[in-house]
Amino acid sequence: MPGCPAARPYPPSVTDDYASYIAGLPRILAGAAALFRDARGRVLIVEPNYRDGWTLPGGTVESGQGETPRAGAARETEEEIGLRVPLGRLLAVDWVRGRGRPPIVLYLYDGGVLSDAQLRAVRLQEDELLSWRLVEPEDLGPYLPGALGRRVRAALSALEEGSGPLELEDGREVG
Repeated sequence: MPGCPAARPYPPSVTDDYASYIAGLPRILAGAAALFRDARGRVLIVEPNYRDGWTLPGGTVESGQGETPRAGAARETEEEIGLRVPLGRLLAVDWVRGRGRPPIVLYLYDGGVLSDAQLRAVRLQEDELLSWRLVEPEDLGPYLPGALGRRVRAALSALEEGSGPLELEDGREVG
């Protein structure tokens, strides 16, 4: 309607100056994953169809909808491998610099030890994943290179030592 102010995409309590300030802040992405093992200590990894390599069950935190990292890891676990399991403690937070994207903060939770019945119940999200497997920790290198591999090895050490959560940058412990 002529003469009516344009609708603002933020609550009336937010001033235009504050909204401009927020819009100008640097961006970071957030992701979350779960580290699952079997009774033998092997790590569950998944093979995505949208990029090369393997990864852990997990994905982007839908923070725009108010999702927390823990909720994102649980949602992604259920979507990707069909398991609804309570996640354990936070093992690591990793700041990963981006190439061609903003940096991402990745939260890695203890998914616990899956029973044989849970492993038989794994159902892949076929529109995103090709396969899954269990891999001995010492054999993870070729599957999980770079920061992801370092993050998983650090988290496995934290589990073994009862330490953490770890602060990581590009998969390397800091602080």
